[in-house]
Amino acid sequence: MDHTGGTPLLRAPAHQVSPRAVPYWRVSAGVGDAVVVVAAAAAWLLVPDVPWWVGLLVALLALVAVAHVVLMPRIRFRVHRWEVGDTAVHTREGWLGQQSRIAPLSRVQTVDSRQGALMRLFHLASITVTTASAAGPITISCLDDEVARQVVSRLTAITAATEGDAT
Repeated sequence: MDHTGGTPLLRAPAHQVSPRAVPYWRVSAGVGDAVVVVAAAAAWLLVPDVPWWVGLLVALLALVAVAHVVLMPRIRFRVHRWEVGDTAVHTREGWLGQQSRIAPLSRVQTVDSRQGALMRLFHLASITVTTASAAGPITISCLDDEVARQVVSRLTAITAATEGDAT
């Protein structure tokens, strides 16, 4: 029971994303952050008459980038969860802020999977479930590629058996 007088709290989705998501997010963030830090350092070193304190800002940017690469993947892994039940798809994601989404399976319109080049290296895939919702699609990121295929198959079977046009 919770503080609302007996109404049960919504539980977290049952499944975590793949443990391989942590190194995937680390590499992805590292590449992006490295580009920004190298560009800032190059501008500082190559542009004439830049004040000395700009070097301190570049160093601070590099420290923030390192913290981002080290901390963000672990936090995201603890937060990101998903579940496909008999009646709904439920996800939770985020690392600074958190977002939970629940979509009834009767509202599912399409199920798509995506696997970019970096995701393929880590044997990961993401699933996007488009619903008749103004909030937009629900994405389940960083599943083992085999798990993603099974979930797509299950969602396709469930939605094909649902009568109506999901609107």
